[in-house]
Amino acid sequence: MISSIAGLKRVFPLLIAGLLFFQGIPLSAQKSDRGLRRITPELMERHIGFLASDEMKGRKTPSPELDRAAQYLADEMASLGIAPVGGIRFQEVPLHTKNLDQEGCLFSITREGKTNSFRLKTDYTPFDLTADTLVQGSLVFAGYGITAPEYGYDDYRDIDVRGKIVLVMKHEPGEKDALSRFDGLKETRHSLAATKMENARNHGAAGILLVTDPLNHMLLTPQGYPWPGLSKFLPSDNLPIELNQNCDLIPFVQVGESVLKALFGSVDSLRNIQRRIDTLLTPHSFEFPGTEIRLRTALSVNHFTAKNVVGMIEGRKRRLKDEVVVIGAHYDHVGSLTQFKEGEDNIFNGADDNASGTAGVLAVAGALATGKKPARSILFILFAGEELGLYGSRHYCENPLVPLEQSVVMLNMDMISRNGNDTLQLSGLKYNPDLAAILLEEAEKTELRNYPEGEDHFQQSDHFNFFRKGVSSINITTGLHTDYHKVSDDPASVDPAKAAKVAALVYRVARRIAGNDIRLKTVNP
Repeated sequence: MISSIAGLKRVFPLLIAGLLFFQGIPLSAQKSDRGLRRITPELMERHIGFLASDEMKGRKTPSPELDRAAQYLADEMASLGIAPVGGIRFQEVPLHTKNLDQEGCLFSITREGKTNSFRLKTDYTPFDLTADTLVQGSLVFAGYGITAPEYGYDDYRDIDVRGKIVLVMKHEPGEKDALSRFDGLKETRHSLAATKMENARNHGAAGILLVTDPLNHMLLTPQGYPWPGLSKFLPSDNLPIELNQNCDLIPFVQVGESVLKALFGSVDSLRNIQRRIDTLLTPHSFEFPGTEIRLRTALSVNHFTAKNVVGMIEGRKRRLKDEVVVIGAHYDHVGSLTQFKEGEDNIFNGADDNASGTAGVLAVAGALATGKKPARSILFILFAGEELGLYGSRHYCENPLVPLEQSVVMLNMDMISRNGNDTLQLSGLKYNPDLAAILLEEAEKTELRNYPEGEDHFQQSDHFNFFRKGVSSINITTGLHTDYHKVSDDPASVDPAKAAKVAALVYRVARRIAGNDIRLKTVNP
């Protein structure tokens, strides 16, 4: 953990050297900066108080309260003189809920003329990232289902899975090995179920079976989550929600011990194969001879929309005004409990997460709207659906209102009002060296001097979707705390003065980049 500017300078010597290439705002201009003076604790408190009030019921996507919050944000931007983008203040985000049609699901294995049919939940459970379709084909074991050229590893290297069903294990090679090529004891993105599904689909697989790897894990039984009909712990209305653009899905289920025994004869047989893969760090993929899978995951789907809230300050210089500095935050949270005891608090107010970041965007917008316009344009986006999987920002990046190649930088604020007077986490410094240099220099002019590492969370907020598209992006946060995603994250728990400090830093950075012809490089993770 790096706990000071000095520590960061030791880790990023090239970044600090790069500071010499950037021109800062003169001290005299800072002292008379009317924009900075508009960012006050009182302003932050007002916005957070409204967005995180009990009346907003946790701003769940979707909900009437989230729509009410969107209108509040649009009205606030209009009152600040922030213009619509292309004539609109809302970008609709098309989403849908889906529920499992249990009667329509089936899964069977046919070998040597004998068919075994398996039971839903007991033997297999569909993931939420599954398709509403029937597939049939031969079966291929593809190890961990990983293609990772950066680690010199590919389970699909010597097999053809086009039109076939693949069986893959959870996690990744050397999961418990501190010296593993796969980043030691830390799981990489290749261990994610969604990454395995996407990789199987990209290799042409028709469906995917995922099994818990037995070498390091004992519980092989599929779980009922995320389907309310398969879990007594989930409310009936707690249905998976997806972006409509998630259309390239394939049937995707978790299978249990009974399926392993039908295929391998015993769990130990798969355990031995896994041990061989882990020991040699060499794939051991193969097709099951004479084996055919029949798999259907059936769904019922209901469509709806949420709203990203957008606004823009147009730049003053003809040569630069088509380029934008993007400032964003998500304004949704996780809603409220439907099952609770009388007198208990059931509302997840989301004051820090992320009424604080939302308030920060409004405060920065008001500050930047004061006085002389910047050379570049500034685009403000408040995202819906972040808590569901960064959906609002993902939809924007697939359907940008301003071409992403014209987006110079994305500054994201997510949870900016907790954890002491001077603490700040900056997720993405090492991937954005030029932006990091500017941010660190501007931070030295503030009271925000304590920087714990935040790189482990780089993929966990809306900036990451921009980064994936090649836009220099960073997440500015004050970090996690014990009230995270709890009913205790309410307005009384936040520090409006801390939120104002963070917003002021974002204002400084945005104004500096928007006011100069600065080009920012990124580094692939």
